[in-house]
Amino acid sequence: MFFSEEEVQYQLPVLETGGLNLTTNEIEELLSMFQTGDSSVSPNSGSEGSNRAVYSVDERKKRRMLSNRESARRSRWRKKRHLENLTEEVNRLRVENRELKKQYSSILNNCHLVWRENELLTSEYVALWARLSNLSQFLSASTHYSV
Repeated sequence: MFFSEEEVQYQLPVLETGGLNLTTNEIEELLSMFQTGDSSVSPNSGSEGSNRAVYSVDERKKRRMLSNRESARRSRWRKKRHLENLTEEVNRLRVENRELKKQYSSILNNCHLVWRENELLTSEYVALWARLSNLSQFLSASTHYSV
């Protein structure tokens, strides 16, 4: 036999592993699963054997429930972080959009100024071309009469 007949008292702290918190009673229950009082009793025979099988199923359900809770907690945490990241990105994009709108407005304003200046230069070009054409005609007429 691996264990002595005497009951050993353990001073066990509460374990904290992530979101899994085991109390002293739960740890003792887990330890009792590994301790066999009588090697002649098989796990599937008699009332004690069936109690152990039910306990084992209940323990598996309990562990699965704790595991599912931890998984759900991690999932909520990931969802929260994702939402925070998206919120930060939205805020960053709003600032960038505001800056781009300012740049666009400035460029559009400059475009209008250049367009107006181009119109003025075009009208000045037309006026100067007409004046040159008149002077050219006058010179050609005066040289034609002077000959």
